[in-house]
Amino acid sequence: MRFFKILWIFYIEYFPLRIYNKNCIIMRAVYTVNYFISKFLGGFFAMDFLTSIKERAKKNKKTIVLPEAYERRTLDAADMILKEDIADLILIGNKDKILEAGKGCNLDGATIIDPENYERMDEVVAAFCEARKSKGLLPEDAKEILLSNPLFFGATMVRVGDADGMVAGAINSSANVLRAALQVVKTAPGTEIVSAFMLMDTKAKDMGENGCFVFADCGLNQNPNPEQLAAIASSSAKTFEQLIGATPRVAMLSHSTCGSAKHDDVTKVVEATNIAKEKYPQYLICGELQLDAAIVPEVAAAKAPRSEVAGKANVLVFPDLDAGNIGYKLVQRLGGAQAFGPITQGIAKPVNDLSRGCVASDIVGAVAITCVQAAALEADK
Repeated sequence: MRFFKILWIFYIEYFPLRIYNKNCIIMRAVYTVNYFISKFLGGFFAMDFLTSIKERAKKNKKTIVLPEAYERRTLDAADMILKEDIADLILIGNKDKILEAGKGCNLDGATIIDPENYERMDEVVAAFCEARKSKGLLPEDAKEILLSNPLFFGATMVRVGDADGMVAGAINSSANVLRAALQVVKTAPGTEIVSAFMLMDTKAKDMGENGCFVFADCGLNQNPNPEQLAAIASSSAKTFEQLIGATPRVAMLSHSTCGSAKHDDVTKVVEATNIAKEKYPQYLICGELQLDAAIVPEVAAAKAPRSEVAGKANVLVFPDLDAGNIGYKLVQRLGGAQAFGPITQGIAKPVNDLSRGCVASDIVGAVAITCVQAAALEADK
């Protein structure tokens, strides 16, 4: 048993962590080995998705800003993040108030920035004005916003490069978090639509990629048209490569499989699939598919026998926000899956939202994912 423990420490600490997502073949091997370990050793040694993400974040540490620094769950998460050495942290607010709100938390390793007496405030104001120059934002107005709204202050720190990403939403709405991201950090070059995905780590280790899936869009776009749905498929496939390090297999979901039903909603998914295949030939994309045909090999063999994706899908693109949001919550609540997100894709630098019902461990996971996203963007440059 001691030998196996030593072997496992080597596996978890060294093997997968030097490669990040630059080499999909090696990462795929990691997940394959992990699958067999979980299958045949009962999961005792198995490295779950979050552990893998944390370890990758540790090996390429990034700086993440947490603007909701008077919020207890955020401070509990900050304590955990610093203790595990996942990321460097910036907390926005008055130091005394932060330490009072976080009594019992060890925040010694965090950088605390109080906008009221920040020595580089003029630089932050200038960067914010530059981001909003099309609106004619004046410096005095910019300063007032930055002093009163930590989301905009944090987003500006990401814009100027003082932070690699931002995580917020424990007490702010998704709309407010996204507004700061879009107005200050802006969209990534070539982005057709900003969307939100959930990263699902399920107990079905024989499905998806060792039980891992990307679900999209689960948080932003109410009823995307075919062009938008195709763009969401492409963004989600790229995200899957970055975070999981394996080949994405994208299923465009519907209540119909390969023409089994006729409806305008089905036509939308068929059109989206055709657009996606034409515009993004580098990805394996198939539709329209019912969920069971997308992830169950036996059903796929009967309903879509010629598909390269059916029965093996690991990226699920839902036809609208209702389906995506309901779908991930069913898998989370009834299936016992871990759900990470909603995580935005299409922003120039990662700014990620939290559910207001989140717990501290959810924030830790979001920060780790944000670090890996930032590292992937850096590697793509």
